[in-house]
Amino acid sequence: MTIVVHACGILTIGLSNFRLYEVFHPVLLSAWPTTESRVISTDPSNPLPYSQNINPNSIRVNHAVLLPDQILLVTNHHSLLSIPNADLLKCQYTPPTSSHSSSLSLSTKSKLNLPPLSLSTSLVRCPLGPQGVSLSLSTSPHSLHRPYQWDHLAYAALFDPLDNSTIVFAKGFNLKSARVSDPTRYQCVFGQDMTNPKHLISSPAITAAQEIFRCKTPLRVLTRYLHNKMDMPLVSIKTKARPEITLPSVARPEILKPYQKTRKKKKKHSMCVCTMVRNQARFLREWVIYHSRVGVQRWLIYDNNSEDKIEQVVNSLSRSNYNITLHPWPWVKTQEAGFAHCALRARAECEWVGFIDVDEFFYFPNDLTIKDVLKNYSSQPWVGELRTDCHNFGPSGHKKAPKKGVTVGYTCRSIAPERHKSIIRPEALNNSLINVVHHFHLREGMTSVNVGQGVMLINHYKYQAWEVFKEKFYRRVATYVADWQDEENVGSKDRAPGLGTKPVEPPDWPYRFCEVNDTGLRDWVVRVFKNPETGLLPW
Repeated sequence: MTIVVHACGILTIGLSNFRLYEVFHPVLLSAWPTTESRVISTDPSNPLPYSQNINPNSIRVNHAVLLPDQILLVTNHHSLLSIPNADLLKCQYTPPTSSHSSSLSLSTKSKLNLPPLSLSTSLVRCPLGPQGVSLSLSTSPHSLHRPYQWDHLAYAALFDPLDNSTIVFAKGFNLKSARVSDPTRYQCVFGQDMTNPKHLISSPAITAAQEIFRCKTPLRVLTRYLHNKMDMPLVSIKTKARPEITLPSVARPEILKPYQKTRKKKKKHSMCVCTMVRNQARFLREWVIYHSRVGVQRWLIYDNNSEDKIEQVVNSLSRSNYNITLHPWPWVKTQEAGFAHCALRARAECEWVGFIDVDEFFYFPNDLTIKDVLKNYSSQPWVGELRTDCHNFGPSGHKKAPKKGVTVGYTCRSIAPERHKSIIRPEALNNSLINVVHHFHLREGMTSVNVGQGVMLINHYKYQAWEVFKEKFYRRVATYVADWQDEENVGSKDRAPGLGTKPVEPPDWPYRFCEVNDTGLRDWVVRVFKNPETGLLPW
């Protein structure tokens, strides 16, 4: 690696021989797998080998975060699923009346031990305990942590080698949706202990919008941690106005893979898809297999605290040669930030990235593919976003989820299309990374194009059988969208018209939202995927 500071104070880094990036796995894993970066950099398609040498007693808790319905423990171990006797791990709750030192001598009876809700990579999800407790694991009771609040926290970060900036994702400042805020009010701070200001390195923010802050990475951080190949420090956001506020942090920057796009050298994938899921494992196979046939080459799945063994489904798909990666993304109501995070991570390998949900399917009425559509715009470098209309499908008479899948089972929809979803060029995004769930702000000089309904649509199976639809009442993943049970924006298009805020099934639910019988996609799926001998579909 070559680091040069020019006379004018501009820093450049030569990446041609920068060994830091030589170990990058082709599915965009971090080359510096620090503990916190592993929280958001997981590849279950390449699970680490089972090891008899791992001692559960060596596992330590680095951070604890209090979520609305669970407590998240971030550990120093990057493959909890591979350790022997993982069932011995227990979440241990220490009463608030005990000091850190005195708690070490407390009897086991004075502490509460509960089995974890789940394990994944470096994360342990624990049940909510008594108020004010400190947490540890039963295998390492000396590693005690008072939980941070989920809504006042720097929770993820990326280092961008294109401009040597650090992007921090943080909750706590309540910046407005879709608006650029004044970056001069904020600064990034780097260090191992955010409570010790004397040892922090600061850098002014370049952009601030929603929950995303971008700062120039200080030279001291670049030389100390990148050049010397040390783990990246924690990074957080601090206000400049008094009283100064520094958010607690669990975020260590994950280093993005650099890329150099030329006319002769294209990216590895022409079309990728990012999505965020919670308990959607049973629908994932149909969604991936279908979209593979119409041209998607790469899937980045951000898992928002699923409890349905989604890892097993992703592993199965990966073994079937689908290029799919699962990323634990436990942060509550952070879909916009998660999509920005995903867009940056996909940038080095994906020409185009679509942002759709698992209940949304690209549909081509004239038997085209995504490759055919993208070919028309790939030679127009000023086009940064393709927008396609959505048709909302209803339960279509089903009282239970159709056994043959959503594309075959749901065939009745509303007449008028509603909203649209986007396919973007990652390098076309504005530096602020502003997005409103599925739509990003673009750089100056870039434009968006509306794709005609005769070319491409999205079939949105939004209103499914009640047993599926009622799960939407749990919690919305978007930051700026009210939850279904909140008495707020009840008439919004984000709601089900006429349903209200209570998860109570209307008697006529199976027959709602049915104005047009549309079997176009169903007929195509049956023709293309149905096994002529067994009559079965591959999912």
